[in-house]
Amino acid sequence: MPQAESTEDQIMALIDKLPPTRRRLVLLALAKDAAAGRDERMQRAQGELRRLAHDRGLDWDRMTEDEREALADDLTHEDRECSS
Repeated sequence: MPQAESTEDQIMALIDKLPPTRRRLVLLALAKDAAAGRDERMQRAQGELRRLAHDRGLDWDRMTEDEREALADDLTHEDRECSS
């Protein structure tokens, strides 16, 4: 019995049939959606980092890039105490 194609396979087959200019439009639309999602994730992550910094008596907005990286490193390595 033949297996039904998945929706993703069907979409890819349809995109493959498009002329290059239309494929480019599809790609640009997907890239735009991905960028919007990335911006939202970055805002959520930065808010969480601000909160975590505040919990440790730090001001994220006044921290240097090196201090921010050190905090992120400390948060990543739970097996040691925060150096800040």
